[in-house]
Amino acid sequence: MSTTVNLPSPLKVGVSRTKLEVKEFFREREQLIFTFFFPIIFLGIFSAVFSGTDFSGGVTAATYFTPGMIASGIFLSSFQSLSVSIAIERDQDVLKRLRGTPMSPQSYFAGKIGLVLITSVLQFGLLLLIAGLVLDVAIPTEPEKWLRFLWIFVLGTASGSVLGIAFSVVPRSGKAASAVVTPVVLLLQFISGVYFVYSSLPAWMRTVSEFFPLKWLAQGMRSVFLPDSFESVEPGGSWQLGKTSRSTPG
Repeated sequence: MSTTVNLPSPLKVGVSRTKLEVKEFFREREQLIFTFFFPIIFLGIFSAVFSGTDFSGGVTAATYFTPGMIASGIFLSSFQSLSVSIAIERDQDVLKRLRGTPMSPQSYFAGKIGLVLITSVLQFGLLLLIAGLVLDVAIPTEPEKWLRFLWIFVLGTASGSVLGIAFSVVPRSGKAASAVVTPVVLLLQFISGVYFVYSSLPAWMRTVSEFFPLKWLAQGMRSVFLPDSFESVEPGGSWQLGKTSRSTPG
């Protein structure tokens, strides 16, 4: 006499997988520190280095660089985190063992994306708390800007996650994953207006950055956290939010 076993739905398994991913993430001290504190440390450094720079409109260096660091944090939590972790799990045969279980690939990737969303929210909250309390960054109060932030945040995490999953096949081994992924992330940060005023970058560099979502994510965040008067400083004299919505998914 055979019995039928009802397996949990892929969504339920994905939620359980998310909990496991989050626990494993917080056990990795090095990854935790790099992901959460790297943007905050750099925001403090750039705020000190450019403290005497005139950004016009009474905007401080800390306020100007905050949007780029938020975008960078999202990209670290999604693209870099997934590229490295999936490459390591593939190298350690974790993926092979998971294929021998009833868990579907959808549940596995749902767990990864759930991890990205949770860590991105926590990182953003920590960065904004320090920026507001320590660096005296003006936090937007308009509901319209926070709604704009929400859809840019969702598209940013989605595009970073998709690219991270795709790029995880590039490292030949788990040990080489960080060495392969980190330089790519740093290069994109430099050419996407995270570490420099985007309009001051060479035209060819801005053109290259337009092929990657980090540029659009940083520009979208500037539209949220900088005064509307800064829109005219952007190349093309616009925040280009329409292009952001089409370009960030990758």
